[in-house]
Amino acid sequence: MRIVLSIFLLNTAFSFAQYQNWDNEKIEVKKGAEQHTIMRADALFMEGWSDLNQAHFWQQIMSLSPDSCLINVAKDRTIVAKMSVADWQKQTDSEKDAYRDSVRVAKGLSADDRIFVTTGKSDFYKFDVVYPSISRGIEAFENNGVDPWYAQAILLIESPGQLKKSRAGAYGPFQLMPAVARKQGLIVNRYTDERADFDRSAYGSSQLIKTICIPEARRILDAKEIEYNETDLWFRFFVLHVYHAGSLNVQAVVNKINPERGDKSLITEMWQTTAANFGNNSQNYSQLAIASQLILHEIIYHNCDYILDCASN
Repeated sequence: MRIVLSIFLLNTAFSFAQYQNWDNEKIEVKKGAEQHTIMRADALFMEGWSDLNQAHFWQQIMSLSPDSCLINVAKDRTIVAKMSVADWQKQTDSEKDAYRDSVRVAKGLSADDRIFVTTGKSDFYKFDVVYPSISRGIEAFENNGVDPWYAQAILLIESPGQLKKSRAGAYGPFQLMPAVARKQGLIVNRYTDERADFDRSAYGSSQLIKTICIPEARRILDAKEIEYNETDLWFRFFVLHVYHAGSLNVQAVVNKINPERGDKSLITEMWQTTAANFGNNSQNYSQLAIASQLILHEIIYHNCDYILDCASN
């Protein structure tokens, strides 16, 4: 009887996930004859994510040409100066060190505080190119019973509008590693690479989120007795970190922080903490998600004819 009940509950949970409606978070954006479905960004503003230095910094980097750079304080991404890459590079190492020291003195920082020089990345973040594919990604994730917010976030930050292979070997619109893609049922060999196919890549990514990333996020948080709602932004950002860095690295950084609750402060603390292989790139991941969503929000509200609430349709 218990076994039958367990199977029933599992099937019910799967059915609920499969048909869960996220319409209250979706908007229909129309411009001329074009119509796109987008996940709204209201919570970023209501919860104060849009006010963070890191959000402002990455918004500028994503819109800045690669021949320019921003001098910034690593720990909070406070922007110190903007200059051309050529002007920075023409300085000697001693002059660069002296400049960094002068920033530390002016900002009242310690000698251990890192000063970064970050080049513009507008050549990589092609939001106008990826924008039309977001609706398709949202639909693919939702059809697989996965929160479509993740489709939008990943498409905006991983390989927006491009099919570039990363140094590590990740490929496709959702940047799946070969072994990960195969584990999710995609064909990846010397003759066929289904990661290049949008629909197959979306399926593989949504399966990864559903079967590994969200369950692992729950496991890590449950071990700390931290309460969560899976539609909360901080939880979604947490899952994104698992997607990017892997659960063991996320677990290591959470163990180091040893949080008592789950909220925005946990995510911002992860931005300041390293553990195992959870380093600078891992810290940046949810920051990129915030900035890219804000840029998409600006694109939508400055370039559309009108917007409809999906929940009211």
